[in-house]
Amino acid sequence: MSTPARRRSGHRALLLGTIAALALGATACSSSGGDPLGGGSSTSAAGAGSGSTVVIGSANFPENVLLGSIYSQALKAKGVKVDEKFNIGSREVLYGQLQNGSLTVLPEYNGALLAYLGGKATAPTKDEVNAALAKTLPASLAILDSSPAEDKDTLSISQESADKYQLKSIEDLAAKAGEFTIGGPPEFKTRQEQPLKDVYGLTFKEWKPTGETTANAIKDGSIQIGNVFSTDPKIAQLKLVPLADPKNLFGAQNVTPLVNKAAIDAPAAAALNAVSAKLDTAGLAALMKKVAVDKEDPSAVAKEWLKANGLG
Repeated sequence: MSTPARRRSGHRALLLGTIAALALGATACSSSGGDPLGGGSSTSAAGAGSGSTVVIGSANFPENVLLGSIYSQALKAKGVKVDEKFNIGSREVLYGQLQNGSLTVLPEYNGALLAYLGGKATAPTKDEVNAALAKTLPASLAILDSSPAEDKDTLSISQESADKYQLKSIEDLAAKAGEFTIGGPPEFKTRQEQPLKDVYGLTFKEWKPTGETTANAIKDGSIQIGNVFSTDPKIAQLKLVPLADPKNLFGAQNVTPLVNKAAIDAPAAAALNAVSAKLDTAGLAALMKKVAVDKEDPSAVAKEWLKANGLG
């Protein structure tokens, strides 16, 4: 997994034309039942339509490559011709290639994409983020249905601490935060110390820059709580407990297909929406364990998941 700095700077943007009538699920994250491309998608050189090739790209970190492979194989299963261009690089490079038609589809994270584009949501929820994206994206691009799966910040604790202090949500930390040391990447304190005070009323005993070792530091007790991404396989591996975020401090980061509208047709869009409907955070984390910990081939992991979900 990439570090928060890497994910948000280029991958999460720091790693976020109206299309509302396109029924792409941009505002409600679900299909309207009509043509998801607004009726009669026009073909282009990159092009949609029978016999054309859909080009799937990905950023250069394992989770995005895995998602690209899932998208690719789901399309192939529906008879779509696909070209894979994975591990390309940062969002800055990928976004430009999608705009010029070199790429057709990218696995994106809605909140990070919105931040990258300079848009703002009225609330950090999935629907509000997608509504803001509908107003911010250029007319040539669109998002399809967002999946429930999110790769987002969490505050995680050990199972022992969760049981001992009866902690289930960030709100529950109010009585204990002053006794806890919190860890995360170096920039986490700068970004989140004040929001945690403002939103949840939390003041921690100490902040430690733990970076990639955050999950292990929680497990060994050198910190009591830490910033771990929701699909990090170490959450399951080390039996950590991500605390619920009822006030949406961290905002939506739903896995969402971003497409070049002229280069994808309704059947292809429907196949990608079917993937989104089945993909959740726990499932994505389990897949990432196979890729990042067990070192299985992402293509094989994708194939197995699609078959298990009736999509392959």
